Amino acid sequence: MSVSIGDQVRLARPQTFLKTADPMPMLRPPDLVTHGEIGRVTALLPADTAAVRFARGTFLLSFAQLMVVADDPAATDELDSSSDSD
Repeated sequence: MSVSIGDQVRLARPQTFLKTADPMPMLRPPDLVTHGEIGRVTALLPADTAAVRFARGTFLLSFAQLMVVADDPAATDELDSSSDSD
């Protein structure tokens, strides 16, 4: 799978934990990202890993854990509305 910075993605399946993209990463509970929530790739890292920004944080995820969201205007509106509340 090919992922680029700025791509909109969502989780392919529920996670057992989430690893933060902080300078000192921490493991966080999976309920910080809701099912179907769309995030944006903010960085590409070694070992097929991406930093993905969701409404409640930025997390490190393997490409295998992600699905690229098609360029859908409704999906873009959902992402924009969640970023306006910050």
